Amino acid sequence: MVNDTDLRHLRRCVELAAEALEMGDEPFGSVLVAADGTVLAEDHNRVASGDRTRHPEFALARWAAANMPPEDRAAATIYTSGEHCPMCAAAHGWVGLGRIVYASSSAQLTTWLTALNAPTPPVRPVPIQQIVPGLPVEGPVPGLAEQVRDLHHRFHAAP
Repeated sequence: MVNDTDLRHLRRCVELAAEALEMGDEPFGSVLVAADGTVLAEDHNRVASGDRTRHPEFALARWAAANMPPEDRAAATIYTSGEHCPMCAAAHGWVGLGRIVYASSSAQLTTWLTALNAPTPPVRPVPIQQIVPGLPVEGPVPGLAEQVRDLHHRFHAAP
């Protein structure tokens, strides 16, 4: 169940997604939080650089692998504006991170992109649980999902 602390971190993810958009990138943002509530790292999408793997969830998984012992990774939570893609979900699973909480789902994103006649992503969206079975996952979150939708509308409506 999503609580007030989760909502605070998810709002930050939406802010990071907006920062990415302002920098000309796709609107995605993520925050890595330790079991004690300490924000350890945050990032936003950086795929406009030409490297389509520069998703914030992937970057935070790599950061966690380099900077956290396995037991701390397992107790951590990744908050994100959008549900992990298969690449990011796999990275999350491989490094042994814990819970994921997302504001908007891959299914919602697919619907929004279709309505906008935006290009289809090169990788099929798959629910996180199909990539990392048994992982605690929560989302989407009404209200925040609509804010994420608005960011994607702005990105895909840009000239």
